[in-house]
Amino acid sequence: MVPGGAPVAFFMSIAKETDLPTAAGAVIMTGILYWLLLPIFRRCLRFFPKLVIGTMLLLVSINLIKLYGSVIIGQPGTENYARPANVGLALVTILITVLCAKFLKGTFGQISVMLGLIGGALVSALFGLTNFFAALEGPIVSFPSLFPFGVPTFDILASLPLLIFCIISMTEATGQTIAIADVVGREIDSTVVVPQTIRGDGLASILGGILGTSLIITSGENIGIVQATGVRSRYVTAMAGFILLVVALLAPLGRLATAIPGAVVGGAALIVFAIIGVMGINMIKTANLHDRGNMYTLATALTMGLLPILAPGIFAPFAVVLADGLGLPILARFQVILNNGLMMGTVTAVLCNILFNHVAMPKKANQ
Repeated sequence: MVPGGAPVAFFMSIAKETDLPTAAGAVIMTGILYWLLLPIFRRCLRFFPKLVIGTMLLLVSINLIKLYGSVIIGQPGTENYARPANVGLALVTILITVLCAKFLKGTFGQISVMLGLIGGALVSALFGLTNFFAALEGPIVSFPSLFPFGVPTFDILASLPLLIFCIISMTEATGQTIAIADVVGREIDSTVVVPQTIRGDGLASILGGILGTSLIITSGENIGIVQATGVRSRYVTAMAGFILLVVALLAPLGRLATAIPGAVVGGAALIVFAIIGVMGINMIKTANLHDRGNMYTLATALTMGLLPILAPGIFAPFAVVLADGLGLPILARFQVILNNGLMMGTVTAVLCNILFNHVAMPKKANQ
């Protein structure tokens, strides 16, 4: 569970349009909305078969690979865009990860991704591309504070982007919960376990708003880590959480993590995100793709999901024209959904699945 990229962007957008107390209030309201919508959302979980979940994971993988590809090469027009040194660091990180996975056994083979990350960081330091000694400068301990931006302001209209994103987040949490259960080989009742995940997101988001951070969402990245390492113990997860708390409080450790070049982090992340895509393909394979309904469900979902990823903003003018045509400016806010490939692909997959598998064709009258 992390303050994901999209929620942070929405948080910053709300803060710029209004102020920071309003952005914090939006996070708290969204955390509460998780709980209010959950009874309705829970009834929809039967429309998420493995074909839909597998499509979601494949779109998550493609979207994250694109995102972290831009972390490696930077933004067009900037000074360091597509800098060869950054691309080289990412490739070296990937190479070290693959070699560790091939030649190391036992625990060291399981942590190939981490070894690749460490190896890439050491290579960057060797060539003078980063300075880890700078992590020693500054305060030793850093504590969070309650309501750092003052008393939250609750503005529903200003908070609408995050409130809408709440639906996207719940959909993502559904796919990720079912996926992690599949990875660890555990049969679950999705109507019981998925709501538990979403309630956790809601509580963490409320706490996040109180501490001045953005919406907290379930992270799909670690699904790939579990698949790659084979480590499935909840105690390991709990210990990792404790270590993160220590890192957060001890400022030098946080600065040390921040000092790792983005290209190295991106190289390690690409492997993990590609593994998520492989998991999605494995789930899709469980469906009979010779069946016309499944074939068109997958094809249509990938079409609608990949378009916003590969051609960002393609549906944005449609939302504006629809809002102007109907005289409802609030509809323009739904660009949040239209511009989200994962949401568009998932909604399409769910609707097509309902159409082909839950809508009965009228029987012809006997002649």
